Amino acid sequence: MDVDSGLPMGQEKATSVQSMFDKIAPRYDFVNRVMTFRLDVRWRKKTVKSLSLPPNSIVIDLACGTGDFCCELEKAGINPLGFDFSMGMLNASRSTSPLTQADVLKLPIHSGIIDGATCGFALRNLTELPAFFQEVSRVLRKGGRVGFLDVAEPENRFLNWGHHIYFDRIVPKVGGFFSDKDAYSYLPKSFAYLPPYQEILEMLENAGFGNVKRQLFAPGSVQLFSGEKI
Repeated sequence: MDVDSGLPMGQEKATSVQSMFDKIAPRYDFVNRVMTFRLDVRWRKKTVKSLSLPPNSIVIDLACGTGDFCCELEKAGINPLGFDFSMGMLNASRSTSPLTQADVLKLPIHSGIIDGATCGFALRNLTELPAFFQEVSRVLRKGGRVGFLDVAEPENRFLNWGHHIYFDRIVPKVGGFFSDKDAYSYLPKSFAYLPPYQEILEMLENAGFGNVKRQLFAPGSVQLFSGEKI
């Protein structure tokens, strides 16, 4: 993974990301809808459907932010529990589900009792991906399902060109106009934190997940990682 030397790492990254999300929390949902043309709503719906869990299942939403995933899980009749280390994001939540400020690498949950887990556009903001997947595996029961969304690069050359024009140049301007310029300049750069998708699939397998797969959502700029606890 080739990470830009200007991007923070380790504890510096954790502190920086926490502060950034505290700052942009009040307008976070609005800016997301504008920047994705509301496609983010569709992506979350598809992720919840991919879990294939029955009503009343308990699903943890990790780095839950303002609770968008929790709201979608609630609509599906699932009982979500949200965890995030940004109190600003939790305070801006629209979800009525229980939300807790916590480090998702050290969840305050007993082992083997959760039915599923989701995470939306936050894998690249974590400091240790393998440790995160191991922690999720620890709290899930056998057969528990995961659905992790994050950004991707379109495989089509033309779409990839357009993606970079939009993501690298337009997103920072839109985010800066409606919210915080520095935060939305960082977010496109943060893609560098994500390992190649093949490595992420391998990390999931090493953490004890089977049937792991990656699905690209149109226009190819978003990827869903899914799997089942063995």
